Amino acid sequence: MALKKNNPASYYIKGIQKGDVAILSRAITLVESTRPEHRALAEKILAGSIKRTKRSFRLGITGVPGVGKSTFIESFGKEVLSHGHKLAILAIDPSSNKSKGSILGDKTRMEQLARMENVYIRPSPSGKTLGGVAHATYETILLCEAAGFDYILVETVGVGQSEVAVSRVTDFFLLLMLAGAGDELQGIKRGIMEMADSVVITKADGSNLEKAKSARNEFARAIHMLQAPESGFTPRVEICSAIENTGIKNIYDLLETYQVFAKSNKYISAKRKKQQNELLLIAAEEELKNAFHSDKKVLRKLKELEKKTILPFVEAGKLVKHFLK
Repeated sequence: MALKKNNPASYYIKGIQKGDVAILSRAITLVESTRPEHRALAEKILAGSIKRTKRSFRLGITGVPGVGKSTFIESFGKEVLSHGHKLAILAIDPSSNKSKGSILGDKTRMEQLARMENVYIRPSPSGKTLGGVAHATYETILLCEAAGFDYILVETVGVGQSEVAVSRVTDFFLLLMLAGAGDELQGIKRGIMEMADSVVITKADGSNLEKAKSARNEFARAIHMLQAPESGFTPRVEICSAIENTGIKNIYDLLETYQVFAKSNKYISAKRKKQQNELLLIAAEEELKNAFHSDKKVLRKLKELEKKTILPFVEAGKLVKHFLK
């Protein structure tokens, strides 16, 4: 989206406060930009908006390829809207390593939801680093909250590294899985299972319904063998069919139950404070990394070392000491 020139931070802050999604989109584009002048303006917008953010529920959703995340989100999103919420969907698309571009096709995959009121869908490229995902997504969440969206849903690219970053900016992590593959549990990394606050078996319809019920029992046993979550909330396994719209309300009720539980024991506020501290360190590491790779002395030294046979770890230590001087 093209950015209008010379608009001060107050223009964006007022527009976001009024719920103007066009201005919100432009502000998010500034947040995602790496240009110094855009970042400077984005920081002013965030500083002016942070006081106006209202407490929302932040839901992360991931799943294996083919699980039907977008179809599920469209069906689930309608359920969220039926309860009077304003819904923002942040869909992280995989960036191409070659072109650095991304598909950004989530609006076309959620056609009905995209046309409804009180819905904002923002596809964003995943970028090159986990820090980049956490950075852009976290600040986008803050801007959406400032614009009045009280139910923030973050869809990830699939079961992989980006889940770690997204788990750092959400209150609840929902893992979508398919039944009937024969090796449901073998194909999941233990770390992803441990991050999941609950599991949903999708496409539980037709001849696949019995397989979904069987998979639900398998996952329920697997989850309870893992270490108990810090929240104290007992993870559940649900089944649903987004096509037939069955089981969707049960999932919404599950998330409502979690919110009541996690707010009563103050876990959500404690988790957000912990996430804030983690993001601070991640951001500091990214800043140091960027400074290191743009330092002229470091770049000169790297060119010299490229021509030599070296001990990489020894030279790395010297290089960092040289940089810190």
